[in-house]
Amino acid sequence: MQPSEIQRALAAAMSIASALGLPVDDVIVLHDSNKLTVRLLPCDVVARVAPIAHQVAQFEVGLARRLAETGSPVAALDPRAEPRAYERDGFVVTLWTYYNPVAPREVSRAGYANALERLHAGMRKLDVRTPHYTDRVAAAQQLVESSNRTPELADADRELLINTLRSRREAIGDRGAAEQLLHGEPHPGNVLSTKSGLLFIDFETCCRGPVEFDLAHVPEDVSERYAAADEDLLIECRGLVLAMVAAWRWDPGDQFPDRQRAARALLSALRLGPPWPPLDVVMRRMVRNPVLPPSARPGVRRIDAIVREPSWVCKSRSRRGLTKIGASGHAEHLARAKQWSRPDAVVIASICPWSAACLDEHRQVRAW
Repeated sequence: MQPSEIQRALAAAMSIASALGLPVDDVIVLHDSNKLTVRLLPCDVVARVAPIAHQVAQFEVGLARRLAETGSPVAALDPRAEPRAYERDGFVVTLWTYYNPVAPREVSRAGYANALERLHAGMRKLDVRTPHYTDRVAAAQQLVESSNRTPELADADRELLINTLRSRREAIGDRGAAEQLLHGEPHPGNVLSTKSGLLFIDFETCCRGPVEFDLAHVPEDVSERYAAADEDLLIECRGLVLAMVAAWRWDPGDQFPDRQRAARALLSALRLGPPWPPLDVVMRRMVRNPVLPPSARPGVRRIDAIVREPSWVCKSRSRRGLTKIGASGHAEHLARAKQWSRPDAVVIASICPWSAACLDEHRQVRAW
């Protein structure tokens, strides 16, 4: 969300909760992307806030309710508020249950696969009008076909993305696989680890297509444990997803941190396939090999930007003052950032308990 909108968005969420009789004295920002996710205290409600012009909040609320009725593993709406989308000052707000995070060292891959199978089983019971996955592909293709909308994209890379999006969509369609309602992006960032087990969140990208399209968003050792997945179709879907995500990263309005480096990593992976690597492998390689400015090397007092991901932001106090040193959603960069910090570094972190991927980092930052 644009910085100029954040304060108004927070005020809208607090105002709506207060009007419903939910006490709000403090707000913790859990996640900031195309929408803002915050924890309201002391009522302990998760509010998701988005501009009215760019949201599908009422659809998401209705779908979450219906999936919960099927016993699907989804995060619940807050029971103290009427289950609907609320509008205030140009924003739409939905209110959800806050789950105290359970922080295992690593989420069980078998449990993740089982939860996704249960989600898909629940979705097969619903008759819901949603876009087809090819509609999302077409949107990505339109983006990269326009040099005005993606001015930083080189001609050769543009051709690669256009050809990949078109050919993978045709290859997947030619297989004639069974289709059903899908989450759309069931990656680890959209999974909560709770005392009730793994729960899925964020259904705004819900679409219809083969289950392998969803599996292309999860780690390989999760998809391997998903029963009856078509491995050949999954490979095709991985190539398609890499191209789609790369297209979005080349949008100048995309707010993904370090989006250009992510886009280049995705392009490199596309050139190496088929078979294409899973999305998480590409992004993990990028995070493990950050491009460090000279001032971030060992022995230099001043610490500048190391890598940037949405989950946490840390700062280091040096003789030159408080300087931003990095932000990452990956645990290994906590150690990396500390390695380049001064021994007396003061680390300030804002962790996203709404995301299972942040739980291990949460423990480590608290320990610093």
